[in-house]
Amino acid sequence: METIQALIVDDEKNNRITLHKLIEKFCPHVEIISECDSVDCALSILNETTIDVIFLDVEMPIKNGFDLLAHFNYQCPFEVIFTTAYSQYAVKAFRFSALDYLLKPVDPEELVQAVHKLSNKLSSNSKHKQFEILEQKINNKSIEKKQLAISTLEGIYFTTLNEIIHIDADSSYTRIYLLSGEMIMSSKPLKYFEELLDDYDFVRVHQSHIINLKLIRRYVRGDGGQVIMTNGTEIEVSRRKKDDLLAKISDTI
Repeated sequence: METIQALIVDDEKNNRITLHKLIEKFCPHVEIISECDSVDCALSILNETTIDVIFLDVEMPIKNGFDLLAHFNYQCPFEVIFTTAYSQYAVKAFRFSALDYLLKPVDPEELVQAVHKLSNKLSSNSKHKQFEILEQKINNKSIEKKQLAISTLEGIYFTTLNEIIHIDADSSYTRIYLLSGEMIMSSKPLKYFEELLDDYDFVRVHQSHIINLKLIRRYVRGDGGQVIMTNGTEIEVSRRKKDDLLAKISDTI
């Protein structure tokens, strides 16, 4: 297996030591070229050495991980695996961008999976967009159109939340229907999108369906009822989801 040259960037020494030991034990084809406790240190190494991947801490004093990426205008000549302390908000930000991340303390199995995927990374143009989405979410920037990176079998598809009409389960995959008429098949399950979008105008109305509340044309009363979406799709509402749906419709009016 070809050797991967790596750099660890984390302001906390214990985190660097722990990650270094895990990589040596579980990813022997990854060679740690150096460790840095700051962005300036990392830039100094990158100016002199070709690095394949950086294990990059997001939150660091003075300059953070995004300052390092911004130095390259997000067109980075290396791959990035982010490391972060546990935060539900941070995890959701990573999911919006569809970027790889490791939660601290790092799980060896997740480390191996992240390193394994390095050989199948996307183009720098795709990464550029993903880094922008992550930075916007992490820093809680208010943007008019909330962007979402969707993992598909072919790669990453970028859209905005207000373009999504409804999301349907398809076994362990998910079909996402857009205002443009396109259907995106995601490699993630419906539960993934339910958790990801619970802070926005989306609601799960059935075991197999999530809808955009702002794109309902009308609600048809019944046992559970039906919603007619703006693209004409009729979606069944389960009885146990009915009251929650009607309450949320009232809140959006």
